[in-house]
Amino acid sequence: MIKFTSAFLFVFLFFGTSFITSDANAHELFNSSELVLGDYTVQIATLPEIPTTGEKSQILLRVYDLEGNEVDHFVMGMRIFYKDVQIDSIPPESYNAGHWEMDYVFENPGNHIFRVDLYDAAKDGSTLTYTFNLSTLNPFGYIFFYSIAAGSIGLGIIFAYVYIPKILKSKSKS
Repeated sequence: MIKFTSAFLFVFLFFGTSFITSDANAHELFNSSELVLGDYTVQIATLPEIPTTGEKSQILLRVYDLEGNEVDHFVMGMRIFYKDVQIDSIPPESYNAGHWEMDYVFENPGNHIFRVDLYDAAKDGSTLTYTFNLSTLNPFGYIFFYSIAAGSIGLGIIFAYVYIPKILKSKSKS
């Protein structure tokens, strides 16, 4: 019975803590969104998932048609707003692939509004504007996540220190 308890404890600790070191993403990124206007869909995401202020992040854009095929050629510009004030812009430029990546440094924590303009995308030749909200995190925000993880690990160690000797002692008496 002691071997079973030890095996159970090992399996519990291994699988219970493996989520801390996992890099797999089975869901959409937190800072990702897509919007359909006209005959096109624009999808935006950030890497890392939640950008930290003052550090380089990547803005990832993908433009595709209603059937899910990437658009071969498009003209796009972008305006970036923070607290309803335009803080940056990317002038209109022609792109020959359905996806686009840009390095960007967020200077302010909080919500940023990205307005992506597709030129000559509408049937009447007008500009389509896709609006996205992207959030950033202050560098000290990670302390919250680390403190939760440390507290959970500490609780597990205390639980193991208090209850495992009692369980083993009761098993040896039986």
